[in-house]
Amino acid sequence: MATERILTIDDDPDILDVLDLTLSESYNVIQAQNGRDGLKLAQTKAPNLVICDYMMPVMNGLEFCKALKKDILLQHIPIIMLTGKGEVKDMVGGIEAGADDYLVKPFEPDALLARIRMILRRTVRSLDANPLTHLPGNTSIMEELQACIDTNKTFAIGYADLDKFKIYNDKYGFEKGDEVIRETARLLVKTVREKSGPDAFIGHIGGDDYVFIADDSIINEVCKLVVEEFDKISPGFYNETDRNAGFIIGKDRLGNETKTGLLSISIGIVSNSSQDITHVAQISEIGAELKKYAKSFNESKFVRDKRQDRSSS
Repeated sequence: MATERILTIDDDPDILDVLDLTLSESYNVIQAQNGRDGLKLAQTKAPNLVICDYMMPVMNGLEFCKALKKDILLQHIPIIMLTGKGEVKDMVGGIEAGADDYLVKPFEPDALLARIRMILRRTVRSLDANPLTHLPGNTSIMEELQACIDTNKTFAIGYADLDKFKIYNDKYGFEKGDEVIRETARLLVKTVREKSGPDAFIGHIGGDDYVFIADDSIINEVCKLVVEEFDKISPGFYNETDRNAGFIIGKDRLGNETKTGLLSISIGIVSNSSQDITHVAQISEIGAELKKYAKSFNESKFVRDKRQDRSSS
């Protein structure tokens, strides 16, 4: 059953009919014949996406875009502008007013559907993005993991987090802690995509926890590079005294004073290469277990599922 709602706005009933036929199998479609009525529907029905004509009576497409983007509760809704002229100035004007994409009438239904899917995916990720790192958040992560399962192909997922981060954060403060989290995100994006390609998925679960996906045949190589690169940058997070000492004094989660080494990274690799994985929760459970094991080494480390032969750096 369709759950995503699309608002279509056009003063031509024939275009509205075509849009309804094109979209109704996959989406809930609501319609208006001018921008003013469309804006009222957007305010009351909260669509996931709007398709509006450029030239309309009462309130045209440009005016509609500007009005929608001024509303703080609606400004995230993506807009596809339809223009019958195909003139560059119309398209540029629509984009400047806040439209996310445009199509020239008459349009190919398949092309419209493809653009809608792309924009909706992009919007979900944008809204879901971690505010600190701008990496995809938990909603997008769950979708990616589910997609891995649904393809019935071999996959490997790395669960990574930082060791000794709480003690570091307590001593150096949240601002420095946030810097560590951002730099770790940059490192993961650079290293994972260097090995897996520019479209490799890296997500930020929250805090100092991350997830990334790579082909099972190269996941060990990816993790080895992550570990090596993190150990290179880790000393730079400390002042000269602590860096030279190689440790800091802090309190653990139980409030006990402890001497702890420099930040390190632990990664657990979850793969379906030797076991059946049928649901996302299973991936998370195995990942948490493996990270805990990796942390027991008190150094940057990656491990594979213990139901296989363990691999580590």
